[in-house]
Amino acid sequence: MRLTRPMLALAGAAAALVLTACGSGGGGEDEVPPTATGSLEHLAAEAECEPNMQTDADTIRQALCEKGDEKYVLATFATDRGQAEWLSTAKDYGGYYLVGRKWVAVGEERTVTALRSTLGGTMEEGSEHMNPGGSHNQGGGHSEGGHHG
Repeated sequence: MRLTRPMLALAGAAAALVLTACGSGGGGEDEVPPTATGSLEHLAAEAECEPNMQTDADTIRQALCEKGDEKYVLATFATDRGQAEWLSTAKDYGGYYLVGRKWVAVGEERTVTALRSTLGGTMEEGSEHMNPGGSHNQGGGHSEGGHHG
């Protein structure tokens, strides 16, 4: 299955969020609830987000969520395989991912960590070579080349 424009757009949005995200600090490990399921609108309601829809296609739906000064991308997928393929590509851009059944939230570490206390899911981190030391630096000589593929 080849990448569709919505999948590439979401990967690009995730990369842009990671590159522009700032801030530090982490919260304590709260108890993680069972992983949420449902439509993008249902997940957004659980997270108290008014979703700003970016892509509404049969295979993927994505929205930008804002809560205060925190922003993240929330995406739902029609199939597990579509989600797995998207994650495989998106993780090349680094960043932090909260992964549930047929959904992903992408943002800075503290944002998705906080979201996990509401939606459950599994925390995953993107590639180290694009996310050195787990930080979200904008500069740096070794990451300027971007992703070739």
